[in-house]
Amino acid sequence: MKRYPLIADHGLVGDLQTAALISDEGVVDWFSAPRFDSPGIFSALLDHDRGGYFRLSVDEPDVSVKQLYYPDTALLVTRFMSPDGVGELIDWMPPIRSAVPSDRHAILRVMRCTRGRVRFTLECRPRFGFGTLPHETALEGRTAAFRAAGICGFLQTNVPLEREGPHDVRGTLELIEGGVAGAAFTVTGPDAPVPPLPTPQEAEQMLWDAVDFWQSWVRTARYRGRWPDMVHRSAITLKLLTYRPTGAPIAAATLGLPEQVGGERNWDYRYTWIRDGSLAVRALLDLGFVEEAAAFAGWIGARVTERAEAPAAGDRPLQIMYRVDGDPTLDETVLEHFEGYRGSYPVRVGNGAADQLQLDIYGEAMYALAQGAGLHAGPNYRAWQAVSGLLDWLARSWDRPDEGIWETRGGQQDFTYSRVMSWVAFDRGLRLAQEFGRPADLETWRQTRDSIFAQVMERGWSESRRALVQSYGGAEVVDASLLLIPRVGMLSPTDPMWLSTLDAIERDLVKDSLVYRYDPAASPDGLRGAEGTFSLCTFLYVDALARAGRVRQARFTFEKMLTYANHVGLFAEEIGPSGEQLGNFPQAFTHLSLIMAATTLDETLDGRPGPA
Repeated sequence: MKRYPLIADHGLVGDLQTAALISDEGVVDWFSAPRFDSPGIFSALLDHDRGGYFRLSVDEPDVSVKQLYYPDTALLVTRFMSPDGVGELIDWMPPIRSAVPSDRHAILRVMRCTRGRVRFTLECRPRFGFGTLPHETALEGRTAAFRAAGICGFLQTNVPLEREGPHDVRGTLELIEGGVAGAAFTVTGPDAPVPPLPTPQEAEQMLWDAVDFWQSWVRTARYRGRWPDMVHRSAITLKLLTYRPTGAPIAAATLGLPEQVGGERNWDYRYTWIRDGSLAVRALLDLGFVEEAAAFAGWIGARVTERAEAPAAGDRPLQIMYRVDGDPTLDETVLEHFEGYRGSYPVRVGNGAADQLQLDIYGEAMYALAQGAGLHAGPNYRAWQAVSGLLDWLARSWDRPDEGIWETRGGQQDFTYSRVMSWVAFDRGLRLAQEFGRPADLETWRQTRDSIFAQVMERGWSESRRALVQSYGGAEVVDASLLLIPRVGMLSPTDPMWLSTLDAIERDLVKDSLVYRYDPAASPDGLRGAEGTFSLCTFLYVDALARAGRVRQARFTFEKMLTYANHVGLFAEEIGPSGEQLGNFPQAFTHLSLIMAATTLDETLDGRPGPA
């Protein structure tokens, strides 16, 4: 077992309320429950010694491994090939189809010998509460019960088990050709009885039920373009990262994975960003997943409404991020007892950026609400009052420095992108008011929208760079966030000012078709160290190139970027200097931007206008 496998050496399984990462060695080294944002139970990816893991592997000399997804599903297959035989491990979590939060979550693991004979080794070492909650272990036959304060884990298997120290269990089982065995790790509440062990027939039925669930869902996608495998895999990944009870997508399944190995840029991404989710609405609608898009649009609407009705909550209508249930409390702390992935310390839990002022989120929220408005009869009276109040607040507040889209910690600036998205907020608000006949201060909104546009064109434009730049009055550097300008409609994708900006981004931020979000050396962000190219930005670059008519370059960049996906089609946040995946994994932002880029590129190649 590798002490720290590569971030990319993992597949993702989940049940629509939480998720687990499983390495290509058959190790569950990340799993939190009962929700995505709960404390870790298996966290070896952040500390091999203290984090805990659940391993099912074939320990044979000269074994080689191949990992893949069963087609169009979230069932992960790990194949162990040795001179003596071939073993296969199938991992999945039964989807929870109810919208009611559950405290019961199971990782199911089926072992098979398809040729010859193989010996599987099982090790189960849970560490509740990121290793801070002690637990008692009771072993009876082939069931191990791990009980900690407020939570229990049960391992059930037909692998003979023995204790390994006071808290862990292990076992080995040799299978001959045609032999099958299984293991289930189930998390429950503190007083739950031992769940019944599924019979082989029940386990097989559960497997095929999960296959049918995922394949039936994917069949509803209306994508008919050139890259169905990657687009469908991205769609499944987005669904795996969405909390079914509220419809809120998280940014990534993990926390603390570094943007630079050994560096300090190690954040907790298990929350819902207004920014990320707003683009997810567009990506889901492009694929025809109306229910999922409407659910998140409704989630954003609920955040706007509740803030409007609780003025004591603060002086601004929205936070930049929330927990999956809408809770705004995300206090940031450090797991001081964890060494971090390959020494990448500190490991942060919670996210202090939640309290930042990021004015772009109001445009992103209105973008999502406008996209979702066509799915129903329009906003009700109470919701529209909240939206109208939000825009009235923004009309008074847009022209002020903020921390910007990238959550920099180097102080507030007049970021151009924040102004661009403030323009979007009023543009979409005006459209909604007129389309649905809602009362609004239309003249103020219109004047504000036009004032923002004029300011961006005057103060955001650098005559010496011939480009729109990152911020007003600072270093005249470009920023990849501005790649969204043609998609949101602030400038035509063939406007000379935009094409000149696109050229400047290409010169300064693009390296071998991969795109950096900005240059920290030229524009310090208050953090030490560097970062890799930002995968989201590369796909936004493809989208912008295609809209600008640079179709051959767009397709080349897109095809090349797809080669950086891992062995099962997943992307982390960034691509490092040697081509490795860095940052939290898998990242929803990357996968939704892949869908957006593929859709735009397909429509451009087919001679149709790309979606807005």
